[in-house]
Amino acid sequence: MLGLTYFGLFHTLISLVAVTAGVISFLRAGGISPDDVTGRVYVVFTIASCVTALGIFHHGGFGPPHAVAILTLVVLGVAAVARRSSLFGQASRYVETLGYSATFLFHMIPAVTETATRLPPGHPLAASADAPALKTTYLVLLMLYVIGASAQCAALRREASRSVGRHYSLGRRSG
Repeated sequence: MLGLTYFGLFHTLISLVAVTAGVISFLRAGGISPDDVTGRVYVVFTIASCVTALGIFHHGGFGPPHAVAILTLVVLGVAAVARRSSLFGQASRYVETLGYSATFLFHMIPAVTETATRLPPGHPLAASADAPALKTTYLVLLMLYVIGASAQCAALRREASRSVGRHYSLGRRSG
């Protein structure tokens, strides 16, 4: 089926669960957070997707998809550290939020590549991962990430300023 092995199909299904959970998280909360069930599903299935990706050698040996999987695992780790520690200080919430969002972008790169080079069967949209149309698509994905990340940072700044205002107000009232 579309040149997928059973293991490749398993990996694809895991990845689809992760992407679906990520989309639901973005729609519900404007980002991915392990605070809710869909965020936790996203993280767990993204890890599983990365681990299974490391066992796929459709194009020979270690390649860009493997590097993306490793990068995704590293960024998930950094986001988790930002969430659970004060290592990044006041930037922790930004590092966490932008990290989880970046991992969603990382899902999209192989998803678009594999879809475009396999579908429609017999006449795929792109001959290879190096096709100019795919490079343009990657640029569009990056621009969407930057726009989304900017919106998330603005929302975090608004949230922080409201929080500071509340703390200031509470301090004045009790004083």
